[in-house]
Amino acid sequence: MIKFLVDSGSDYTLEEAKEKGIYFAPLSITFSDGTFLDGVEIDRKEFYDRLINKEQFPKTAQPSPQTFLEFFEDAKENGDEVIAITISSGISGTYQSACIAKDMAEYDKIHVIDSKSAIYAIKIMVDYGIELRDQGKSFDEIVETLEKMVGKIHILLAVNTLDNLYKGGRLTKMEAGIGNLAKLKPVISVPDGKVTLLKKCIGKKKAVNNLIELSKEIDIDPKFPLYATYTFDTKNMEMMKEKFSENGINITEAYEMGATIGTHVGAGAFGVIIVEKF
Repeated sequence: MIKFLVDSGSDYTLEEAKEKGIYFAPLSITFSDGTFLDGVEIDRKEFYDRLINKEQFPKTAQPSPQTFLEFFEDAKENGDEVIAITISSGISGTYQSACIAKDMAEYDKIHVIDSKSAIYAIKIMVDYGIELRDQGKSFDEIVETLEKMVGKIHILLAVNTLDNLYKGGRLTKMEAGIGNLAKLKPVISVPDGKVTLLKKCIGKKKAVNNLIELSKEIDIDPKFPLYATYTFDTKNMEMMKEKFSENGINITEAYEMGATIGTHVGAGAFGVIIVEKF
């Protein structure tokens, strides 16, 4: 049996992972009053409630190698093959933890993929891997295809507030203050697994126009739909979908970002996830 493993940075919920028989390794989220396992001891609703209403800026930490080792030893005992797809090594040490666990397991039917991405981009990879498995593709064939997808799933986000980028150390206090006063809505991406500023836009409409322009530059793979994504509030995302539709780009699916990226972009962020031909 070919099995898949994800961490909570994939934006799978624990329930979704269980339904599909996927191993689920949660990152931990630390607030001032305690540490919680993402998706296990704290859900998205509570996370955003703490982030917004209690003005707490959390810290995230990768699962330990022991967490992955328990899954790998279970697969080894059952004779299963495992494809683990982790959140980008440029964002978290999760990939390193999985690789350490793989070496400790001493089992050659494990392949760990650094997604170089995060959130729903990872879910797209895993769901496609499951589809290939169900079509009868071999372990090596699936690994080869998924490795080709790395770097081909584009995350384009417009950030509603600069406060979290400041708290996370990606902007100075002055830059965040000036940007908020100017109603700056930066467009960011995650190329090569690191959060990168693409455009500085004044206002939401300009941000949406830039998202549309950037989307049109991508050679979109028709096998995959365009996915909308958002944090906490759907209002900005729905406005974006409408503008995309007016420009002949249809978005049929929408998903809320979890804690890993939500920590850095804050509430009200919105954007698209696009699969490029590979």
